[in-house]
Amino acid sequence: MLLRRTLRIVMVLAVALVGAVEGGTRTARAEEGRAPDGRQLLFFNHTYGVFDRETADAIEHSDYLREFANFQIRTTTGTGGERWTGRYLMGRETYLELFGVGDVPGQDGTLGSAGLGLSTEYAGDLATVTRRLPDEGVADPVAFRQTRDFGDGVPVPWFDAVFTDAGYDAFGAWGMEYLPEYFADPRGDTQPARYPGDVGRERYLSDGYRDHLMRDVTSVRLAATAGDLADTVPLLRAGGFDVRTLTGGAVLARGGGTTIRLDPVTRDRAGLRQLELSLNRPLKDRHEQRIGHSTLTVGPGSGAVWTFDAQQ
Repeated sequence: MLLRRTLRIVMVLAVALVGAVEGGTRTARAEEGRAPDGRQLLFFNHTYGVFDRETADAIEHSDYLREFANFQIRTTTGTGGERWTGRYLMGRETYLELFGVGDVPGQDGTLGSAGLGLSTEYAGDLATVTRRLPDEGVADPVAFRQTRDFGDGVPVPWFDAVFTDAGYDAFGAWGMEYLPEYFADPRGDTQPARYPGDVGRERYLSDGYRDHLMRDVTSVRLAATAGDLADTVPLLRAGGFDVRTLTGGAVLARGGGTTIRLDPVTRDRAGLRQLELSLNRPLKDRHEQRIGHSTLTVGPGSGAVWTFDAQQ
């Protein structure tokens, strides 16, 4: 779900959710570790990346990916009529959204742009995350509601989101919570609630993953500018991730079954770098598939690794 360009277009509708505190949004707390009460509120939902045209076209036309995952090519109309066409690999709870240069207008469609969506499992948890952000150095969290038009010109409320900052260099992360109106619309092809207040990822995604190898994303590694990285850390901490700073300034966040690593780089080196994926069944042999300027290695065992060459 591409949000950044849409957010800029409708910025006049955005509101600050909490009062200001001293310091800017690029100031992370010095302490390391989990959010105050330790409860996981945000979980990895999906990541997107913008690749060179050769790689994007290879992904789009790959017969292997259609066997490997619940693969879709979809054009979506969001808030303000914003439209984007992505290549999707859908899992049980998580998914991937992949673009080529120019597939999305403006800054979001440039080489190396990337994003990270983190979502709640219980209704109301996004409000708790937002209340925590000032304690993480975010003076003015930005709220945004995304809608989806299924083709009849009537926008359906899709999810609420919160950003730590409206601006970014190449990478941005947001917290999100799916809305009851979307689950109530049969065109969303969602599943029944499993518990009171269920707004979770498994409910949102279909069971189509069962017919393929790919199950879920277990690890994602992204390269981001120091400013974009600093804007992301407060959201991870407020969401309950265990956040650690590594030698060299990289950030490692663990929680909810997914590991997220952010490596500091210059803008020209930014982008989605590597994914680790779980499989529905173990494989005896190793299979390596070259897809544009990337390599997908599947097996042996119950995992796969997809590595993307550094953008040029």
